[in-house]
Amino acid sequence: MNSEEKDLKEKKALLIIAFRDFRDEEYFIPKNILEKNGIKTITASSSLGKAIGKLGGEANVDILFDKVNVSDFDAVLFIGGPGAYKLFDNIFLLKIAQEAVEKNKILGAICIAPVILAKAGVLKEKKATVWNSPMDKSAIKILEKEGAIFDKNSVVVDGKIITASGPQYAKEFGEKIINFLKQNA
Repeated sequence: MNSEEKDLKEKKALLIIAFRDFRDEEYFIPKNILEKNGIKTITASSSLGKAIGKLGGEANVDILFDKVNVSDFDAVLFIGGPGAYKLFDNIFLLKIAQEAVEKNKILGAICIAPVILAKAGVLKEKKATVWNSPMDKSAIKILEKEGAIFDKNSVVVDGKIITASGPQYAKEFGEKIINFLKQNA
């Protein structure tokens, strides 16, 4: 085992999901990429037990939002999906996003979840992307209202903040997070 692999084995990532209707690919693909690289993953949600994805995938919840200690993690990742809409104004999640930035952690959000980061105030003057469609630009409007600079690219990195616009970019999102963890190993 080289020193980079050893350093990655000591890293931990927090994946934050809705208890119902998180987006399966956005959770399972980055989680698998992280774990294959030796990163310990912990899943947080609003309830303990088995969270259910939009496509029926099951995720074991390890910790409740209000019990998260951001200092315990190297990366904090917000997962999207229809259930994430209910989390936009969750005070615990807003605080987690703010603390991740204050403590210089890697902060990621995919799909609709960058809205949580925007509402937490951590995207001010930062480039970010978010899920949108020709019929629905509401998430872009929220990001811009909160001071973010919307970038139409599928995965956007600004400082230690990584955002991705949807499930088809889950692999690229996971790989960017691994690259950051390696740089900070």
